[in-house]
Amino acid sequence: MGDRNVLLVLCAALFMSLYQGECVQLINGGETFQVIGVDDYHSKCWVRRWPLLPHGSPVFEVSIKQIAHSEINEQLNESS
Repeated sequence: MGDRNVLLVLCAALFMSLYQGECVQLINGGETFQVIGVDDYHSKCWVRRWPLLPHGSPVFEVSIKQIAHSEINEQLNESS
C-alpha cells in the first residue's frame, strides 16, 4: 500500500473515532475540550472547553489533526 493510501486509511480511522460529546485534548495543550461537531469532509471539528465555564464556553473550530489521538497522530506525522 502506498504512502497516500496509508494516510487516507489513517485519516478515515481518526474521523470514525471522533464523535460528538467526546472529551479530547489538543496536541498543543493539556486542557480538556468537548467535541461539539465533526466535519470529516473538510477535516475539522468544533470544540469547547470542558468542564463548562459558569457562563458557558465559546465554541471554536480546529483541524482534526490538532486533536490528540496519540497513536493515529504519530502515524499521520510519520506518513507526512
